Amino acid sequence: MDELIPLKNASLDQLRIDRPHYDRSGLRPGIVHIGVGNFHRAHQAWYLHRLMQEGKAHDWAILGAGVRPFDADMRERLLAQDCLTTLIELDPERSAAEVIGSMIGYLPIEETNASLIAAMADPSIRIVSLTVTEGGYYIDPATKGFDAAHPDIQHDAAHPETPRTAFGAMIAALKLRRDAGHGPFTGLSCDNLQGNGAILMQTVVSLARLSDPDLAGWIETHMTFPNSMVDCIAPATGPNELSLARNFGLKDAAPVTHEPFRQWVIEDNFCAGRPDWDQAGATFSEDVHSYETMKIRILNAGHQVLANAGELLGIVTISDCMAHPLISALFAKVQTEEIAPTVSAVPGMTPQAYVALIDSRFSNPRIVDTTRRVAFDGSSRHTGFLLPILRDQLEAQRSVSGLALVEALWARMCAGTREDGTQIEPNDPFWEDLQKTARVAQDSPAAWLAQTRIYGDLAYSLEFSDAFCRWLRLIWDQGTEVTIKTYLAD
Repeated sequence: MDELIPLKNASLDQLRIDRPHYDRSGLRPGIVHIGVGNFHRAHQAWYLHRLMQEGKAHDWAILGAGVRPFDADMRERLLAQDCLTTLIELDPERSAAEVIGSMIGYLPIEETNASLIAAMADPSIRIVSLTVTEGGYYIDPATKGFDAAHPDIQHDAAHPETPRTAFGAMIAALKLRRDAGHGPFTGLSCDNLQGNGAILMQTVVSLARLSDPDLAGWIETHMTFPNSMVDCIAPATGPNELSLARNFGLKDAAPVTHEPFRQWVIEDNFCAGRPDWDQAGATFSEDVHSYETMKIRILNAGHQVLANAGELLGIVTISDCMAHPLISALFAKVQTEEIAPTVSAVPGMTPQAYVALIDSRFSNPRIVDTTRRVAFDGSSRHTGFLLPILRDQLEAQRSVSGLALVEALWARMCAGTREDGTQIEPNDPFWEDLQKTARVAQDSPAAWLAQTRIYGDLAYSLEFSDAFCRWLRLIWDQGTEVTIKTYLAD
């Protein structure tokens, strides 16, 4: 093989794949993005790069940011390659690669978040966007309200000038902007949350109110938080992904693989302007909620249908789960009978057609998306993705047998062992509590549903609780495969 080309500004002309054709030295920042993971670089950063390739949006470049110590590793890797990223599209039939350059810097990771606050206080920054995971918004799982008692929130309320959280840093920057006579930036969540803009607003305004009610009122009056629906599967980077980059002749320490599909639907509600993302394929819509519901319920909840069964049976990837005849049949039945009935059509797509699309995307063997990644943070993902569907099914007096089985599989998975006896490593912020409860639930299944911060009053639904207890007992007694076969035969 020829010598690998290091991914740097100075070597872009040597690349044999598509690369930035714009002068990156002339880009000016307009966006700070907090939480620079693979999804952001395959999605939001790509849409902006496409505009820049057309000579547009050169004053909207991205400054990366993070608020956790583990963000420092990504910062180091990206800065070493001038914040360039190789995106590798994995179609079942072929691979294609391109280098994108819409990110031009990565702010220091600091305990006080001083550099992040200073950057967001600059009026040239007109959007602060986030991908901080579904569980990162300090939401009380039971009430869906703001979790003011969380230690991070208590810290930021007591020390607003040296905040610990991304939201505290945003508030500190907004205070500087207001005091200097500048307007606010737009807060743009790109996480998989129903009404993610409204949730971001709840977190920011509620936290600000704890230390500065006047500032909270100014934020509520002048700042905007558009809802958005985001979609592109971008697995974690490991040795396989690094090897794929080398196959294209590149030395990239942080390449991103992704499926040949992207979707971004955004509410057009930006208080300080925005790029013309629609000219790169995004959709601006007043009805983001319908798109969100379809995607979160069929794709994100569908991921949870697969992942816990896959973990219990030692199946490593989502595509392998789809290749397993029982797990794929479970997926199809739950989707058709209990998830799709709660979803309305959107322009150009029925729920049934979307289920078929997701089936195809999940089955792509080139996308090495692990069951472990998908099963991560089940305490947030089940409460956010699955339980609202279950409640709607109960209200409509329709079956919840399949959803109860999915919850039972999660309860069994949280016991911490696969059916072959191997250990499942901690995979949830509340893993210790979940594991203790899961082990009690082996003999007393109702103990799992008694976790009110997760299930609220659902434990009092006899239809759900009876089905859940039946499935969990069967899983423990006869195993996952027998239980799924029993469900499929019902």
